[in-house]
Amino acid sequence: MKILLTGACGYKGTVLVPKLLAAGHEVIAFDIMWFGNFLAPHPRLNVIKGDVRDIDSVPLAGVDCIIHLSSVANDPCGDLDPKLTWEISALATMQLADKARRVGVRQFIYASSGSVYGVKDEPQVTEDLTLKPISEYNKTKMVAERVLLSYQDDMVVQIVRPATVCGYSPRMRLDVSVNMLTMQALSKGKITVFGGDQTRPNIHIDDITDIYLHFIDHPEVTGIFNAGFENISIMDIARLVARHVPVEIVVTASNDPRSYRVNSDKLLATGFKPKKTVENAVLEIIEKYHAGILKDEDRFSNLKWMQKTVLAK
Repeated sequence: MKILLTGACGYKGTVLVPKLLAAGHEVIAFDIMWFGNFLAPHPRLNVIKGDVRDIDSVPLAGVDCIIHLSSVANDPCGDLDPKLTWEISALATMQLADKARRVGVRQFIYASSGSVYGVKDEPQVTEDLTLKPISEYNKTKMVAERVLLSYQDDMVVQIVRPATVCGYSPRMRLDVSVNMLTMQALSKGKITVFGGDQTRPNIHIDDITDIYLHFIDHPEVTGIFNAGFENISIMDIARLVARHVPVEIVVTASNDPRSYRVNSDKLLATGFKPKKTVENAVLEIIEKYHAGILKDEDRFSNLKWMQKTVLAK
């Protein structure tokens, strides 16, 4: 199958591309490369530096499936430049979906976000609950979802709402909770927790990337799916890290009280089975750090790097 993967050089894309190639697919990796390119060359991999906002530059000839990861990732980055966020995360998605329909792409897999639900009091957040996004990032994801659902009669549309992703990637992110707390323990000798009681859903990077492969192989499975398998508190994550890297945990006040538990039964009913845990992610990060493969660098924090490079231009 010929697959166009947008955001292919990002945190998830860098893990997903080798898996797609191992499965025998031909991959067009399309990315603006704000954070660099960590993909290894391969005969069936075509890496293109490009901007999804320029729809005419997005190569769709002969493409069977689009996996659309490209967006301005997370709330703080989305709020840096709301216009840029809307252009990349919503308007570009609308243009890509329209072009995909016109050229006959059969399958469109979209990476939305579990954060589209906003603040929920329900003990289990399921796909049928009302969306109440509270940031530019959440809002663009919700709008993009609705745009894509309008194309359901023209192509297979599969929307994934991932929980917070954790675990090692060559294009690392150290601004997500599990990865951040683990790196704090390793590089600073202590963990700082803001609040701590907030419960959040998590998913290992190997599981979220396997979900995209699962959907490629199951075009009959359509619609919207939550993807998060461990609902645990920030404090419990900190304690888990401290079991493997014995350090002090410092608790400070938080201005982010969001707490919710994602239910992924709908995804599990399609036959998908997760293989890894938050603890696996912690242990893998510790191993990469001690091996000298992973360091605490600004380029692995989206907010710091965008402020220093993208928005400084």
